[in-house]
Amino acid sequence: MEATLTFTVTESDTAAAIGSGSLPVLGTPRLLAWCEAATCAAIDPTLGDGSTSVGTRVTLEHLAASPVGASVEVTASSSYTDGRLVRFTVAARDAGSGKVLGTGEITRLVVDADRFMSRIS
Repeated sequence: MEATLTFTVTESDTAAAIGSGSLPVLGTPRLLAWCEAATCAAIDPTLGDGSTSVGTRVTLEHLAASPVGASVEVTASSSYTDGRLVRFTVAARDAGSGKVLGTGEITRLVVDADRFMSRIS
């Protein structure tokens, strides 16, 4: 399972805008959201009717800053599967230069959506 998504950093993606710092550069929480979106794009085509996946574990290193207007390419590749558990390696790169902006690992668990929601209602 693999997916690559491309995003453009906007003012609303900056650390200053989302409260994770004061600078007008890509905020780490937004980078994490983009990485999770890539894992969903990778796993979703494999899910059966009524199934979805939920994130259960995240590690992320945000290695370099990205200014507003930068194009960021995020790739998620499955690295381990055990039944309903799927672990992904994620990498974010500047789409122009190829510079690595962040790396990490995200674990997702495949669940029955209705059953999952009934447990929290």
